[in-house]
Amino acid sequence: MLPNFGSDPDAFGRFAERFARYMGTANFLFYMTIFVIVWIAFNVVGLFGFQWDPYPFILLNLFFSTQASYAAPLILLAQNRQDDRDRVTIEQDRARDERNLADTEYLTREVAALRIVLREVATRDYVRAELRSLLSDLLEAQEEMGTNNRDGSNNGEKAKDKAKDKRDKQRSPRTQQIPKIHPAHSSATQAESGLSTVGTSPSPGSPAQPES
Repeated sequence: MLPNFGSDPDAFGRFAERFARYMGTANFLFYMTIFVIVWIAFNVVGLFGFQWDPYPFILLNLFFSTQASYAAPLILLAQNRQDDRDRVTIEQDRARDERNLADTEYLTREVAALRIVLREVATRDYVRAELRSLLSDLLEAQEEMGTNNRDGSNNGEKAKDKAKDKRDKQRSPRTQQIPKIHPAHSSATQAESGLSTVGTSPSPGSPAQPES
């Protein structure tokens, strides 16, 4: 039922904060000390005939009591506003920490997925090694073909088969145990060892070998 004089509570709260902040400074203590000294000096000595509050300075005590009764609520109001700001700041910090944690977990999952994918990707060193192996095979085959052409023999297909066998052995270790029979010594090998030709792949141009 009482009229509301505080139309802007935020403005009064700012005033309370400024007042509480000023009371905690050295200037306030200095000016308050000067005020008390002047008050007591005028009322004790009676300068210029002014002596409105003689000893024991009841009016001065009443003034200090009134100041304390108003200062305490103003300081409490300033503390409440500061607590509200601290609460909002803490909530914002908590929300920011949650977002940072979520972002960190997402980035961790993405990095793990990238690492899994990169395991199946051919690296630069692997590609270089493969290209060097193929280049060495081609150079060896070319040298053998050139040597055979200078000797007058027609063994180009044999050189190609030899390079192919070497490349297959480097890529797949399982094929190292499978014997390869060439046309030049197929009959001699069958006569000496008696091995079966099942599972062997003769070179192009050679007759098919009968099964034993």
